[in-house]
Amino acid sequence: MAQAAPTSTAHPGPARSKPSTHHPAVKAKLALPALGGIIYGLWTSGIARHAGPITGWNVLLGVLAALAFAAAAYAVHTVAPRLPRELRAAAWAAFAGISFGFIYSLTDAGVLKTVGLSLVITAGVFAMVFYRYYTTED
Repeated sequence: MAQAAPTSTAHPGPARSKPSTHHPAVKAKLALPALGGIIYGLWTSGIARHAGPITGWNVLLGVLAALAFAAAAYAVHTVAPRLPRELRAAAWAAFAGISFGFIYSLTDAGVLKTVGLSLVITAGVFAMVFYRYYTTED
């Protein structure tokens, strides 16, 4: 039969599976929060020392802060693109405000000053990110 198409038992296209961790976009999605976490952890442990000697508690605080920052950054990177622009901007603003507030609280500043500056940072980040999403979305 000349008009019959050949049949194959294989699937017509490549099988869909989980994305490989060797893809550059996946590596960047994992590397950026990890790098930010390392920098944040080093910064945290440096501020918490108050120019004193390096202790195990400073190192532990830095490691825990790095892990928390990296996990939160990864979560925001993963969840934010699926949110509407207002909530996406709010997520990034909350992340920035909380991150700044924790670092600033380690300097022994007062609670009101820490909260006030964190709110200023949060409002500024929200305005910038909302403007960016508002002007670049379809």
